[in-house]
Amino acid sequence: MSSADKIRVFQVATGNVGTEMITRIRNHPDLELVGLHCYSPEKIGRDAGEIVGLGPIGVIATGSVEEIIAAAPDVLTFHGVFPDEDLYEKVLEAGIDVVTTADWITGFHRDANHPHPSGRKVSEVIQSACARGNSTFYGTGMNPGLCQILGIVHTTDVADIENVTVTESVDVSCHHSVDTWKAVGYGRPIDDPTIPESLHKYTAVFADAVYLMADAFDLALDEVVFRHELGACTKDIDLGWYQLPKGSLGASYIKYQGLVDGVPRIETHLEWQMTPHTDPAWNIKGCYITQVTGDPTIYSKHMVLPPKGFDLSDPENFAAIGMTVTGLPALNAITSVVAARPGIITSADLPLRAFAGRFKI
Repeated sequence: MSSADKIRVFQVATGNVGTEMITRIRNHPDLELVGLHCYSPEKIGRDAGEIVGLGPIGVIATGSVEEIIAAAPDVLTFHGVFPDEDLYEKVLEAGIDVVTTADWITGFHRDANHPHPSGRKVSEVIQSACARGNSTFYGTGMNPGLCQILGIVHTTDVADIENVTVTESVDVSCHHSVDTWKAVGYGRPIDDPTIPESLHKYTAVFADAVYLMADAFDLALDEVVFRHELGACTKDIDLGWYQLPKGSLGASYIKYQGLVDGVPRIETHLEWQMTPHTDPAWNIKGCYITQVTGDPTIYSKHMVLPPKGFDLSDPENFAAIGMTVTGLPALNAITSVVAARPGIITSADLPLRAFAGRFKI
């Protein structure tokens, strides 16, 4: 693919995921990085490569939506921790597609839990902007995102499905996002009554994940319920970038269960630990697990391992693996998203090639 044929990408944010994606876009055979939008004043006007530690790459960070629109990219990739729906609306109505890794899979969660200032459902605002701009909006990631796609495809050879459960069983201490972990209550006293609601509010996009799978199975759910267990730190924990006092939340087991007649049929589980020193503690397996109960029953682990020669002794390198698998499902889908119909789409609307990586030739 020549430079003229590449899809022109304007990225938003250089946090944990965004920092890694600057490199990944530049090395992606389908894509060309043409701009970077930052929210931090100290980053605006600087070279994108210098911001993420690459050295100059000739892309200067901007700070206004107007500059994004003036650049006329084919697609905007959004990697902020929390969505910017005002930015989405303006960019989409300008005819620029949006692919985001921030809190969006189907839109159910945003509509239910985050009312738009206008009083309309967020999905209605985004869908209307897509209609005005003839543009497309797509949300994905590793989990939710690819994890549920793996759950779906693992049922291809199963008859009489009884239950599908996908589980993220990981040590999350490598995800250096203070805002994320404060939001969900990690570090607060385990008996803090606000923790369950915080966990629910900031993980409720996993209800979207359940609905995405239900849509693929043509299964009508009665409801999706949230259940949780909390693990208290048994001693003071200092991670260097985050402190967890003894007795504070340091691990959790969360379930989003899609029910039919009161029976869980489709589930997404989150088995997280910031430290193994909690009570209760869980057997963290460091992978994504799909379990399909049916005829036959399927059990599969999706292991994410570093490339050859990768220095895992460096915590930053280890964290980069997690950011890579979060952002690459978005980047690899861009070609298919740009070719897709206008409007809000989900993974169910995309062809198989949208979930394919690229060979290094």
